[in-house]
Amino acid sequence: MINRTILIVDDELRMRKLIKDFLAKEGYSILEAEDGEEALKICNENQNKINLILLDVMMPKLDGWSVLRQIRQNSDVPIIMLTARGEEQDELFGFELGVDEYVTKPFSPKILVARVEAILKRTNQTSKETKEYAGIEIDKEGRTVKVDGKIIELSLREYELLTYLVDNENIALSRDKILNNVWNYDYYGDSRTIDSHIKKIRHKLGKKGKYIKTMRGIGYKFEIK
Repeated sequence: MINRTILIVDDELRMRKLIKDFLAKEGYSILEAEDGEEALKICNENQNKINLILLDVMMPKLDGWSVLRQIRQNSDVPIIMLTARGEEQDELFGFELGVDEYVTKPFSPKILVARVEAILKRTNQTSKETKEYAGIEIDKEGRTVKVDGKIIELSLREYELLTYLVDNENIALSRDKILNNVWNYDYYGDSRTIDSHIKKIRHKLGKKGKYIKTMRGIGYKFEIK
């Protein structure tokens, strides 16, 4: 497999070791941080090396939310939050900040590895295709989105949601269908997380955000008129 580097951020040594052992068996290179400040330092020193971050929420010095905010200021590296909380509002808050996935403790290490592999597989998929939609340019090979020639920063989930909408241009998509095709099998929350992501995507698209239409009682549709 292609060498991939994963940063594990958790203040519990036993938790870091457990995750590291399972990921190392699959051939991943591992970096570790025991608190938020160390995590940011490692991220800054390895900006082009880290392929995914496993980030605990409750940590000393800087909590996971603070780390997430700072990372998202200049990076769209996939981030999986590790949390002992299973509350819906916490998950929605995380998605607002740019979380790509959630894993609630306690969890199966094998399932965690499967989720890591699924995300990295999606980010590594390439297609020599660039499409343009009234000023919105999507480069699937480079996994970039430009609006009127300017690159906009999207999290992995925001990017996947936008590409799913534009790939189904003019088709009304229900929230359940969007969850099944974008979040896949590994999300069990309600569909309000879609609304949260759509709100952020519209904001980032600026005036082009109007092309994402709300279909009352159904879901959303990407339509240019």
